[in-house]
Amino acid sequence: MTLAATRPPVGTRTRAAAPTARRRRGAERRPRFAIAVTVLFFALLYLPIGVVVLFSFNSQKSLTVFKDFSLRWYSAFLHDDVLIDSVGMSLEVSLVAMAGSIVLGVALALGLVRGRGRLGSFAGLVMLVPLITPEIVTGVAAMLLFKGLGITLSTTTVMLAEITFSISYVTVILRSRIAALNPEVEEAAMDLGATRRQALRLVTLPALFPSILASAVLIFALVFDDFVLAYFTTGVDPQPLSVRIYSAIRFGVQPTINAVGTLMLAGSIALIALALAIPRLFGRRGGLDLLSGN
Repeated sequence: MTLAATRPPVGTRTRAAAPTARRRRGAERRPRFAIAVTVLFFALLYLPIGVVVLFSFNSQKSLTVFKDFSLRWYSAFLHDDVLIDSVGMSLEVSLVAMAGSIVLGVALALGLVRGRGRLGSFAGLVMLVPLITPEIVTGVAAMLLFKGLGITLSTTTVMLAEITFSISYVTVILRSRIAALNPEVEEAAMDLGATRRQALRLVTLPALFPSILASAVLIFALVFDDFVLAYFTTGVDPQPLSVRIYSAIRFGVQPTINAVGTLMLAGSIALIALALAIPRLFGRRGGLDLLSGN
């Protein structure tokens, strides 16, 4: 049998290749719809934020007509004593919550990783509950707890609530890093004469420092912008900045609020970017990898 006899006719090959070519062209056209949906999603998500940023530089008081670029409303914010006091309170709450959650979160993460048995596994599952519980439920529960104990809502109650809420984030981030550490390094330090506390202070904690620092920056950003938990646990005065902004917009949105929101947005983006970049600066995995546990 010759080679020519085994080949299918030219017309047959053409007809067989036509459906394949059409399927290939159809597959190439499908991503266009996905791209359009993605663009629409991000437009709806970020366009309002872009409008707030744009009108924070408006020279007029109008929130619908943009005339010229100006720093008028940023200057008005810097001369508003009420808003400045709220910024100071938010900074104070964020710093205290950051320090408290780091100390408790590091200790809890070490205990969960080093702990054995069912109790450790159950505690690890319990730590995930605050991450999936609606924050409004946590806020109402914290308010009812403080009132049930006869504690007056104040700056202290906001700090306690934020610390409790932030511990889970620190624990989840640090657990993956602690689990990746080689326990033989700490055991070698104890073989050389170090006590367990000295091995923890001189070996384990320095190895965890990049992750601890990244967690601290992330917690600071989350607490500074938090509204729901602060709203249910704050007192009358002073109020955190997020609660103060909410109280102000109930009587109409002022251009000063646009300037405050723009500054908060810029600060939050910078802090979160720093939190994600810190581990890589130390040659470790990035913050996104730590959060996902990969």
